[in-house]
Amino acid sequence: MRSKVRAWPGVTGLVVAIAFAVSPAAAVAYEGGLSPVEGSAEPAAPAPLPPPEAPTVICPGQPGGVANGVCGSFGKARLFAGMAVAPVQAPAQVKAAIEAANRIRTKPYIWGGGHGRWSSPGYDCSGAVSYALHGGGFLQTPMDSGEMMGWGLPGRGRWITVYANAGHAFAVIGGLRWDTVGDVRGTGPRWHKEMVSPAGFVARHPPGY
Repeated sequence: MRSKVRAWPGVTGLVVAIAFAVSPAAAVAYEGGLSPVEGSAEPAAPAPLPPPEAPTVICPGQPGGVANGVCGSFGKARLFAGMAVAPVQAPAQVKAAIEAANRIRTKPYIWGGGHGRWSSPGYDCSGAVSYALHGGGFLQTPMDSGEMMGWGLPGRGRWITVYANAGHAFAVIGGLRWDTVGDVRGTGPRWHKEMVSPAGFVARHPPGY
């Protein structure tokens, strides 16, 4: 047996009006709409890392701290198929620099590459070092190798050291060398396990790193 439902004149319109006054989305749903409320924005793109602040440096076996906040290498990045993997204990800024370098690790060497703009089809030595430092928030404008001779603080860093002279620059980040010298995959920005002699280069590092 079917039950009868009595419709009261004017009640339906009143319900819709109340629903719309309380929530426009509810009124749209009542009328069968499935679209979200107009004006909803797309998620904002992630902001770049801010310039780093020098962390508190605690060096095991070196009570009282060390000059310029620098101590021996703390942890070492690993290399897999040409890509560097940062140590777990590395600061976020160092990890970001390694991630940035990984993005251009297969690019070719191009003289002047990375100086006109960050995105480039290839990079020269100082352009590749600048790109990695920029990724970690250590540098806002690309520098050539001569300018890197006066960047940051003198000496080797705890996590990052830039070696520069008037004609070349490379960096050691997390214990791996970031350089554009040639290897079996060609000349361009690459990670290297092997170190080279720093003779003839000025060593610089970001404060606290």
